[in-house]
Amino acid sequence: MTLDPIYLKQLTLFATGFSAAFLAALWLSLIFWTLRDIRKRTKDRFLRILAVVIVTLLFLPGVLVYLILRPAKTLEEDYQHSLEEEALLQSIEDAAICPGCSRRIDREWIACPSCHTRLKKTCEHCGKVIELPWNLCPYCATPVAGMRKEAPVAKEDYQPLLDDNFESHP
Repeated sequence: MTLDPIYLKQLTLFATGFSAAFLAALWLSLIFWTLRDIRKRTKDRFLRILAVVIVTLLFLPGVLVYLILRPAKTLEEDYQHSLEEEALLQSIEDAAICPGCSRRIDREWIACPSCHTRLKKTCEHCGKVIELPWNLCPYCATPVAGMRKEAPVAKEDYQPLLDDNFESHP
């Protein structure tokens, strides 16, 4: 079986055209992929343009250079990482600390196990745990024993001043 030179020439021409079209499609797709990838990784316009130019001019070696030099994390990954750090810092800052010894305590504790500082008190009426500065139980609306129901008003201090002012002005 002999191959006709015309048939061989057409086959070679077809293979060359297919290869050229494939390489052109690969080249364009790598340029678009680089553009989309660099946009996810940085907001710097100069780096975006530089990455696309390198891939456009150098083709496959340019893609390798880009893969080596591109930022490791995307902007989304950096944002997620910063959110995680912020949440961790917030949880550390929100941790309850004993006013007596400055150690971490549980918010449910009534007394510090380290220094025995009283952290909370119990309502005598309903038995629920309430904060020390509270004058009224929020669960049963009972005033806490030993605390004043109202803020003191020093009427004696103000009365003489008012009387003196009225006497001087007839």
